[in-house]
Amino acid sequence: MSVLLEMSMFPLEGSGSKSAFVAKIIDQIDQSGFAYKLTPMSTVVETSTMQEALSLVEQAYECLEECERVYACLKFDIRKNRKDGMHQKIASVQKKLNRPVNA
Repeated sequence: MSVLLEMSMFPLEGSGSKSAFVAKIIDQIDQSGFAYKLTPMSTVVETSTMQEALSLVEQAYECLEECERVYACLKFDIRKNRKDGMHQKIASVQKKLNRPVNA
């Protein structure tokens, strides 16, 4: 099974950059050992189960627990009989285009 989680999470209080808070979450995801990709707008993580993905969301929130208000946007792509979906989906598009894309 492949569970792709696209996640954005940051505190709403204060002004300016939220990158220090995002860095705390990325460090936690990195330590989890799951494959992930940081993008300018979100982070995509691949796990083997929904429970693992939801656990990562909970751990990410714990990184911001001291904040008064936290914004989170989550999307899931859950597919049985697939592994390495993060790379397979990109490879499928590249094959159809017959060229590499900036991924």
